[in-house]
Amino acid sequence: MEHLFKSWQTFSADCRAASHILLLSDYDGTLTPIVGRPRDAVLSQEVRDKLSALAKKSDFSVGIISGRSLAELRYMAAIEGIYYAGNHGLEIEGPALDYISPDAELGQAMIKDLAGQLAAALENITGVIVEDKALSLSVHYRLVREEEQDAVAVIFKRVISPLADAGKIKITTGKMVFEVRPPIDWDKGKAVASIRREIMSLLKLEEVLTVYLGDDTTDEDAFKALHRPEGWSIYVGEENSSSRAEFFLNSVTEVDELLSRLLELR
Repeated sequence: MEHLFKSWQTFSADCRAASHILLLSDYDGTLTPIVGRPRDAVLSQEVRDKLSALAKKSDFSVGIISGRSLAELRYMAAIEGIYYAGNHGLEIEGPALDYISPDAELGQAMIKDLAGQLAAALENITGVIVEDKALSLSVHYRLVREEEQDAVAVIFKRVISPLADAGKIKITTGKMVFEVRPPIDWDKGKAVASIRREIMSLLKLEEVLTVYLGDDTTDEDAFKALHRPEGWSIYVGEENSSSRAEFFLNSVTEVDELLSRLLELR
């Protein structure tokens, strides 16, 4: 894994040579710093303006792919003319694209019921946030005292085990969060490929240069799907040898700098 700016000459050459660039990014921890409460992860106006400016360029497409629900992601980012993929890509919206997984839709009642069970089971642990995102749910424990975090994991496993053992749900983990999704063969990598195909079809292109930024375990599926020279995978955080990303940026601040450089480059 190499720092992206140390490879800037190669990266910038690929960008200049590309007929079209697809810039996709995770939201939390990538475009905004990680915070205790999901609702507090506010996108800065500076980053919003830069993403909006890139999206308005004819040779750029921009998108945000997140574990958040599509409606919340659209509200938090508030950028017109870009692609939004919520619930790790189970729902996607953008220019000429409007998709929601029919299998995930069928499981909404089960997710709602499970969110209620988890909220009740965890109500005595201060700091737990159970987030029902319709197509999936998240249990955040970043605000939980360290000595109670193991209890959160034990209760979570006890509540979800019957459905997990029956193969009716899929469990993933992230930074201080447990996630429950429908057992569908779909992830951020497949969402990236879907958006990329749509752009190629819409613009009648044979190829687009795809750049993906992310910071968490769910972004690894997107990193795995991208390889140079057609794709650049960029991990946001300290160099991480376990990540499938080929390059890294140290922080959200460096992501902001990357957006500035892209605006100057094209």
